[in-house]
Amino acid sequence: LISDIHGCYEEYRKLLDQIRFSDKDRLYILGDAMDRGPYPIKVIQDIMARPNITYIIGNHDYEFFYFAKKLSARSAGKDPMNDMSEEELYALAGWLQDGGSITLRQFSELSVKDGGTILEYLADASAYEVLEEGGKEYILVHAGIDNFREDRELEEYDFLDFISSRPDYTRRYYQREEVFVVTGHTPTPLIREDELPLVYQKNGHIAIDCGCVFGGRLAAYCIESGKITYVTGENREKTEV
Repeated sequence: LISDIHGCYEEYRKLLDQIRFSDKDRLYILGDAMDRGPYPIKVIQDIMARPNITYIIGNHDYEFFYFAKKLSARSAGKDPMNDMSEEELYALAGWLQDGGSITLRQFSELSVKDGGTILEYLADASAYEVLEEGGKEYILVHAGIDNFREDRELEEYDFLDFISSRPDYTRRYYQREEVFVVTGHTPTPLIREDELPLVYQKNGHIAIDCGCVFGGRLAAYCIESGKITYVTGENREKTEV
């Protein structure tokens, strides 16, 4: 399991090499390949080229998808800015300031066909995945589970419930100790008492976004063994999370 690559292509490829990722493996990426780092489009294209990767959509991916589709109306001879509400324009400005500008610039350099393929891939991305291993259940989401009730089935939630709400990592979602919620989105130095860029495991949570793009680490968590592999990132981004 990997999360929040945020355009850090070199670290991502180095991490795949370190875990010896092969065609026999299955990799789950918990969203936010896009924005902030230097090569977001290169990252998502590499992910798309690997049939043994399951992609779970994150909030940055969704913002890119939403605004890329809106702005692509230019090709139809329209001015998409005129079709956006004031709220959408405000959200667009916020996304561009929060690392979206590099993704949009690189996306605009693609052919219509290649750009459309990326949008189709994200449209088909998972909102969540559930894995079972060694008598344990792992619920994989990007951010958390908003509007959570323990008696509510995952398919009853809206996909937006999984991509932006930050959990209370001091509390369990599920009372069964064999159930774990695995998340990215919130850099672990903001969760851990020691503020280190390491995976957080407590209270039924496994948080794996170790803030690579902020100079932390990119982490790969293996559910079969519990082994964690890290690659140190370069601090390229000062934007608030």
